Amino acid sequence: MNTVLITGCSSGFGLDTARYFLDRGWKVIATMRSPRSDLLPASDRLTLLPLDVTSDESVRNAVEAAGPIDVLVNNAGIGWLNALEGTPIDVTRSVFETNTLGTMRMIDAVLPQFRERKAGLIINVTSSVTMKPLPLLSVYTASKAAVNAFTESLALELAPLGIAVKIVLPGAAPDTSFGSTALSRLEETGGFPAPYAAFADGVIAAMRTPEAPKTLSSDVAEAIWYAANEASAPMRIPAGADAIALAQ
Repeated sequence: MNTVLITGCSSGFGLDTARYFLDRGWKVIATMRSPRSDLLPASDRLTLLPLDVTSDESVRNAVEAAGPIDVLVNNAGIGWLNALEGTPIDVTRSVFETNTLGTMRMIDAVLPQFRERKAGLIINVTSSVTMKPLPLLSVYTASKAAVNAFTESLALELAPLGIAVKIVLPGAAPDTSFGSTALSRLEETGGFPAPYAAFADGVIAAMRTPEAPKTLSSDVAEAIWYAANEASAPMRIPAGADAIALAQ
């Protein structure tokens, strides 16, 4: 039985991916900052673990508790929406600490067991905005683009060790709490700077256009499943109608 460890399973992509793998017979290590047993169906193949990807100790403890795994899915991330001038430097640090360094921290923790077995797969979830940048997402895009570049280089150094690395690039997903959380954080830090306010209103209105193709959480779960189970899958896998359209 294959085992997958997924970060950020409290909602959205991570939660749906955990359900998807459980439904298909995998052993799932679902991690989140504060584990909730009510989010996933009871199963002897499910283990819930606390994990904060910004903490060395938390990552180390979770990986030790998880035991041997076959696939690591780095899904945990935070969103941020604002102009650079409206982004406090501590917010920039927190975005990179979770989205970029958190991914690196998790990979570093699982590599010893992968190297020992000369096998293992790492799937990093980034974003379609790295294919076509959008305004007001410069800091967030930079944190995810860094993961893309890191992954492509990492794949070359791990291939001789029998370890594979993939990237899943989701599009915009209105059925998750990701966007609403970003907007809440925006309000907490004072909103858009005045010179960008009118422009920002137009950008947000365009993002909410109902006719625009969007990504469902299930699209991302399916893409991650494909990456985990299809040896011939490409390194970069777009997830969702809008992401697929951008990749063509």
